[in-house]
Amino acid sequence: MNDKNKYALITGATSGFGYEFAKLFAADSYNLILVARSNEGLEGVARELTSQYSIDVKTIAQDLFSPNAAEEVYRTVSSWNVTVDVLVNDAGQGEYGKFLDYDLDRDIDLIQLNITAVVGLTKYFGKDMAARNSGKILQVASLLSKYPTPLMAVYAGTKAFVLSFSEALINELKDTNVTVTVLMPGAADTDFFHKAGAEGTVIYRETELSDPTDVAKDGYEALRSGESKVVSGAKNKVQAAMSNMMPDSALAATMRKQMAPSEKEEGRSEITHPASRTERERIQESIGKADGDLEKHEDHAHD
Repeated sequence: MNDKNKYALITGATSGFGYEFAKLFAADSYNLILVARSNEGLEGVARELTSQYSIDVKTIAQDLFSPNAAEEVYRTVSSWNVTVDVLVNDAGQGEYGKFLDYDLDRDIDLIQLNITAVVGLTKYFGKDMAARNSGKILQVASLLSKYPTPLMAVYAGTKAFVLSFSEALINELKDTNVTVTVLMPGAADTDFFHKAGAEGTVIYRETELSDPTDVAKDGYEALRSGESKVVSGAKNKVQAAMSNMMPDSALAATMRKQMAPSEKEEGRSEITHPASRTERERIQESIGKADGDLEKHEDHAHD
Protein backbone atom coordinates (compact mmCIF):
# COMPACT_ATOMS: atom_id res chain seq x y z
CA MET A 1 0.00 0.00 0.00
CA ASN A 2 1.45 3.37 -1.02
CA ASP A 3 0.91 5.77 1.87
CA LYS A 4 3.02 8.65 0.60
CA ASN A 5 0.96 11.84 0.27
CA LYS A 6 -1.73 10.46 2.57
CA TYR A 7 -2.59 12.24 5.84
CA ALA A 8 -3.49 10.78 9.24
CA LEU A 9 -5.09 13.05 11.84
CA ILE A 10 -4.34 12.01 15.43
CA THR A 11 -5.74 13.59 18.59
CA GLY A 12 -3.91 13.39 21.91
CA ALA A 13 -0.72 13.19 19.87
CA THR A 14 1.90 14.47 22.32
CA SER A 15 2.21 11.40 24.57
CA GLY A 16 1.01 7.88 25.26
CA PHE A 17 -0.83 6.00 22.52
CA GLY A 18 -1.23 9.10 20.34
CA TYR A 19 2.51 9.69 20.22
CA GLU A 20 3.13 6.04 19.37
CA PHE A 21 0.47 6.13 16.64
CA ALA A 22 2.20 9.16 15.15
CA LYS A 23 5.50 7.27 14.97
CA LEU A 24 3.88 4.26 13.33
CA PHE A 25 2.14 6.31 10.67
CA ALA A 26 5.30 8.33 10.03
CA ALA A 27 7.34 5.16 9.56
CA ASP A 28 4.88 4.14 6.84
CA SER A 29 5.29 7.51 5.08
CA TYR A 30 1.99 9.03 6.17
CA ASN A 31 1.92 12.79 6.53
CA LEU A 32 0.48 13.84 9.87
CA ILE A 33 -1.96 16.30 11.39
CA LEU A 34 -1.34 16.24 15.13
CA VAL A 35 -3.92 17.66 17.53
CA ALA A 36 -3.38 18.40 21.22
CA ARG A 37 -3.82 21.34 23.58
CA SER A 38 -0.14 22.10 24.11
CA ASN A 39 1.56 23.96 21.28
CA GLU A 40 4.90 23.33 22.94
CA GLY A 41 4.29 19.58 23.08
CA LEU A 42 3.09 19.50 19.48
CA GLU A 43 6.12 21.38 18.20
CA GLY A 44 8.42 18.97 20.00
CA VAL A 45 6.79 15.91 18.44
CA ALA A 46 6.70 17.57 15.01
CA ARG A 47 10.43 18.37 15.16
CA GLU A 48 11.23 14.83 16.21
CA LEU A 49 9.24 13.18 13.43
CA THR A 50 10.26 15.51 10.61
CA SER A 51 13.92 14.99 11.53
CA GLN A 52 13.51 11.21 11.21
CA TYR A 53 11.08 10.87 8.30
CA SER A 54 10.50 12.64 4.99
CA ILE A 55 6.94 13.63 5.80
CA ASP A 56 4.83 16.74 6.31
CA VAL A 57 3.69 17.29 9.90
CA LYS A 58 1.00 19.88 10.57
CA THR A 59 -0.10 20.74 14.10
CA ILE A 60 -3.31 22.11 15.58
CA ALA A 61 -3.19 23.38 19.15
CA GLN A 62 -6.83 22.83 20.09
CA ASP A 63 -8.55 22.47 23.44
CA LEU A 64 -10.87 19.53 22.81
CA PHE A 65 -12.82 20.42 25.95
CA SER A 66 -14.30 23.28 23.93
CA PRO A 67 -17.83 22.56 22.61
CA ASN A 68 -16.85 23.79 19.12
CA ALA A 69 -13.51 21.96 19.02
CA ALA A 70 -14.37 19.42 16.32
CA GLU A 71 -15.72 22.09 13.98
CA GLU A 72 -12.66 24.27 14.55
CA VAL A 73 -10.29 21.40 13.78
CA TYR A 74 -12.24 20.54 10.64
CA ARG A 75 -12.26 24.15 9.44
CA THR A 76 -8.52 24.44 9.96
CA VAL A 77 -7.84 21.26 7.99
CA SER A 78 -10.23 22.36 5.25
CA SER A 79 -8.40 25.69 4.93
CA TRP A 80 -5.24 23.73 4.11
CA ASN A 81 -7.05 21.86 1.33
CA VAL A 82 -5.78 18.60 2.81
CA THR A 83 -7.56 15.24 2.63
CA VAL A 84 -7.66 13.24 5.87
CA ASP A 85 -7.30 9.58 4.90
CA VAL A 86 -7.17 8.26 8.47
CA LEU A 87 -8.75 9.68 11.63
CA VAL A 88 -7.46 8.50 15.01
CA ASN A 89 -9.63 9.61 17.94
CA ASP A 90 -7.23 9.03 20.82
CA ALA A 91 -7.50 11.99 23.20
CA GLY A 92 -9.43 11.40 26.41
CA GLN A 93 -9.37 11.74 30.19
CA GLY A 94 -10.86 10.24 33.31
CA GLU A 95 -11.57 11.40 36.86
CA TYR A 96 -11.03 9.33 39.99
CA GLY A 97 -13.40 9.47 42.93
CA LYS A 98 -16.99 8.90 43.96
CA PHE A 99 -19.34 10.44 41.41
CA LEU A 100 -21.21 12.57 43.98
CA ASP A 101 -18.02 13.94 45.57
CA TYR A 102 -16.51 16.05 42.80
CA ASP A 103 -17.78 18.87 40.61
CA LEU A 104 -20.29 18.36 37.81
CA ASP A 105 -18.17 20.62 35.59
CA ARG A 106 -15.49 17.95 35.48
CA ASP A 107 -18.01 15.35 34.28
CA ILE A 108 -19.21 17.70 31.56
CA ASP A 109 -15.60 18.24 30.47
CA LEU A 110 -15.04 14.48 30.26
CA ILE A 111 -18.20 13.97 28.22
CA GLN A 112 -17.16 16.79 25.89
CA LEU A 113 -13.68 15.35 25.36
CA ASN A 114 -14.45 11.63 25.35
CA ILE A 115 -17.79 11.71 23.52
CA THR A 116 -18.71 15.04 21.90
CA ALA A 117 -15.32 15.68 20.30
CA VAL A 118 -15.16 12.08 19.09
CA VAL A 119 -18.65 12.25 17.58
CA GLY A 120 -17.95 15.62 15.98
CA LEU A 121 -14.64 14.66 14.40
CA THR A 122 -16.10 11.36 13.21
CA LYS A 123 -19.07 13.19 11.67
CA TYR A 124 -17.03 15.84 9.86
CA PHE A 125 -14.24 13.68 8.53
CA GLY A 126 -16.41 10.57 8.17
CA LYS A 127 -18.77 12.39 5.79
CA ASP A 128 -15.83 13.33 3.59
CA MET A 129 -14.61 9.75 3.64
CA ALA A 130 -18.04 8.44 2.70
CA ALA A 131 -18.24 10.91 -0.19
CA ARG A 132 -14.89 9.60 -1.48
CA ASN A 133 -15.79 6.02 -0.53
CA SER A 134 -12.36 5.74 1.05
CA GLY A 135 -10.95 6.18 4.55
CA LYS A 136 -10.20 4.64 7.92
CA ILE A 137 -11.24 5.63 11.44
CA LEU A 138 -9.65 4.35 14.65
CA GLN A 139 -11.60 4.93 17.86
CA VAL A 140 -9.70 4.41 21.10
CA ALA A 141 -12.18 3.02 23.60
CA SER A 142 -11.06 1.02 26.65
CA LEU A 143 -11.43 -2.36 28.28
CA LEU A 144 -13.56 -0.43 30.79
CA SER A 145 -16.15 0.02 28.05
CA LYS A 146 -17.27 -3.48 29.10
CA TYR A 147 -16.85 -2.95 32.86
CA PRO A 148 -19.02 -0.67 35.02
CA THR A 149 -16.29 1.02 37.05
CA PRO A 150 -16.96 2.50 40.50
CA LEU A 151 -14.70 5.47 41.32
CA MET A 152 -14.31 6.15 37.60
CA ALA A 153 -17.95 5.89 36.63
CA VAL A 154 -18.16 8.65 34.04
CA TYR A 155 -14.96 7.67 32.23
CA ALA A 156 -16.09 4.05 31.87
CA GLY A 157 -19.52 5.25 30.75
CA THR A 158 -18.02 7.45 28.04
CA LYS A 159 -15.96 4.55 26.75
CA ALA A 160 -19.04 2.31 26.69
CA PHE A 161 -20.58 4.97 24.46
CA VAL A 162 -17.55 4.99 22.14
CA LEU A 163 -17.74 1.21 21.78
CA SER A 164 -21.49 1.12 21.09
CA PHE A 165 -21.35 4.15 18.77
CA SER A 166 -18.48 2.66 16.79
CA GLU A 167 -20.07 -0.78 16.45
CA ALA A 168 -23.18 0.89 15.01
CA LEU A 169 -21.04 2.82 12.50
CA ILE A 170 -19.27 -0.38 11.47
CA ASN A 171 -22.65 -1.78 10.46
CA GLU A 172 -23.76 1.40 8.68
CA LEU A 173 -20.55 1.51 6.65
CA LYS A 174 -20.21 -2.21 5.94
CA ASP A 175 -21.01 -1.83 2.24
CA THR A 176 -18.51 0.99 1.72
CA ASN A 177 -14.73 1.32 1.60
CA VAL A 178 -14.72 3.30 4.85
CA THR A 179 -13.71 1.22 7.86
CA VAL A 180 -14.07 1.84 11.59
CA THR A 181 -11.83 0.03 14.07
CA VAL A 182 -12.26 0.11 17.86
CA LEU A 183 -9.17 -0.32 20.03
CA MET A 184 -9.81 -1.54 23.58
CA PRO A 185 -6.70 -1.25 25.74
CA GLY A 186 -6.40 -1.97 29.42
CA ALA A 187 -4.43 0.03 31.98
CA ALA A 188 -1.22 1.31 30.40
CA ASP A 189 1.94 3.17 31.34
CA THR A 190 0.79 6.65 30.29
CA ASP A 191 -0.12 9.89 32.03
CA PHE A 192 -3.77 8.86 32.33
CA PHE A 193 -3.77 7.89 36.02
CA HIS A 194 -1.95 11.05 37.07
CA LYS A 195 -4.33 13.36 35.22
CA ALA A 196 -7.27 11.42 36.67
CA GLY A 197 -5.86 11.60 40.20
CA ALA A 198 -5.80 7.79 40.36
CA GLU A 199 -2.09 7.16 40.85
CA GLY A 200 -2.69 5.80 44.36
CA THR A 201 -4.98 2.97 43.24
CA VAL A 202 -4.35 -0.77 43.30
CA ILE A 203 -4.56 -0.99 39.51
CA TYR A 204 -1.86 1.64 39.02
CA ARG A 205 0.50 0.84 41.85
CA GLU A 206 0.26 -2.94 42.00
CA THR A 207 -0.63 -4.37 38.58
CA GLU A 208 1.28 -4.82 35.36
CA LEU A 209 0.61 -1.97 32.93
CA SER A 210 0.64 -2.32 29.16
CA ASP A 211 3.41 -0.69 27.14
CA PRO A 212 1.87 2.10 25.02
CA THR A 213 4.11 1.04 22.13
CA ASP A 214 2.55 -2.43 22.09
CA VAL A 215 -0.99 -1.06 22.43
CA ALA A 216 -0.54 1.36 19.55
CA LYS A 217 0.94 -1.37 17.37
CA ASP A 218 -2.08 -3.60 18.02
CA GLY A 219 -4.45 -0.79 17.09
CA TYR A 220 -2.44 0.23 14.05
CA GLU A 221 -2.26 -3.27 12.63
CA ALA A 222 -5.99 -3.80 13.20
CA LEU A 223 -6.75 -0.49 11.48
CA ARG A 224 -4.57 -1.32 8.49
CA SER A 225 -6.18 -4.73 8.07
CA GLY A 226 -9.72 -3.34 8.44
CA GLU A 227 -10.59 -5.23 11.64
CA SER A 228 -13.66 -3.96 13.45
CA LYS A 229 -12.43 -4.40 17.01
CA VAL A 230 -9.23 -5.33 18.85
CA VAL A 231 -8.51 -5.88 22.53
CA SER A 232 -4.83 -5.19 23.16
CA GLY A 233 -2.90 -7.72 25.24
CA ALA A 234 -3.45 -11.37 26.09
CA LYS A 235 -4.51 -10.66 29.68
CA ASN A 236 -7.00 -8.06 28.54
CA LYS A 237 -8.43 -10.43 25.93
CA VAL A 238 -9.17 -12.91 28.73
CA GLN A 239 -10.79 -10.19 30.84
CA ALA A 240 -12.90 -9.01 27.92
CA ALA A 241 -14.11 -12.56 27.32
CA MET A 242 -14.92 -13.00 31.03
CA SER A 243 -16.94 -9.79 31.03
CA ASN A 244 -19.38 -11.40 28.61
CA MET A 245 -20.13 -14.14 31.14
CA MET A 246 -20.39 -12.12 34.35
CA PRO A 247 -23.33 -10.04 35.63
CA ASP A 248 -22.78 -6.29 35.77
CA SER A 249 -22.85 -6.32 39.57
CA ALA A 250 -19.92 -8.76 39.64
CA LEU A 251 -18.01 -6.71 37.05
CA ALA A 252 -18.53 -3.55 39.11
CA ALA A 253 -17.36 -5.31 42.27
CA THR A 254 -14.23 -6.51 40.49
CA MET A 255 -13.39 -3.01 39.29
CA ARG A 256 -14.12 -1.50 42.73
CA LYS A 257 -11.28 -3.63 44.12
CA GLN A 258 -8.96 -2.53 41.34
CA MET A 259 -9.80 1.14 41.89
CA ALA A 260 -9.46 0.98 45.67
CA PRO A 261 -6.54 2.84 47.28
CA SER A 262 -3.42 0.72 47.44
CA GLU A 263 -2.25 -0.21 50.95
CA LYS A 264 1.25 -1.18 49.81
CA GLU A 265 4.05 1.04 51.03
CA GLU A 266 5.99 0.32 47.86
CA GLY A 267 4.56 0.30 44.39
CA ARG A 268 4.64 2.03 41.04
CA SER A 269 4.91 5.78 41.34
CA GLU A 270 6.48 6.98 38.10
CA ILE A 271 5.79 6.78 34.37
CA THR A 272 8.42 4.90 32.37
CA HIS A 273 7.05 5.61 28.88
CA PRO A 274 9.37 8.44 27.70
CA ALA A 275 6.84 10.63 25.86
CA SER A 276 4.28 10.35 28.67
CA ARG A 277 6.95 11.13 31.28
CA THR A 278 7.95 14.22 29.28
CA GLU A 279 4.28 15.26 29.18
CA ARG A 280 4.03 14.93 32.97
CA GLU A 281 7.20 16.94 33.51
CA ARG A 282 6.01 19.65 31.12
CA ILE A 283 2.70 20.01 32.98
CA GLN A 284 4.44 20.09 36.36
CA GLU A 285 6.78 22.81 35.15
CA SER A 286 3.98 24.83 33.57
CA ILE A 287 1.92 25.00 36.76
CA GLY A 288 4.90 25.26 39.10
CA LYS A 289 4.20 22.33 41.38
CA ALA A 290 4.94 18.64 41.60
CA ASP A 291 1.35 17.42 41.72
CA GLY A 292 0.79 18.31 38.09
CA ASP A 293 -1.79 15.58 37.83
CA LEU A 294 -4.27 18.14 39.16
CA GLU A 295 -4.01 20.01 35.86
CA LYS A 296 -7.22 18.83 34.24
CA HIS A 297 -7.28 20.82 31.04
CA GLU A 298 -4.45 19.08 29.25
CA ASP A 299 -4.85 16.53 26.48
CA HIS A 300 -3.80 13.15 27.72
CA ALA A 301 -2.63 10.02 26.08
CA HIS A 302 -4.98 7.24 26.85
CA ASP A 303 -5.14 4.67 29.61
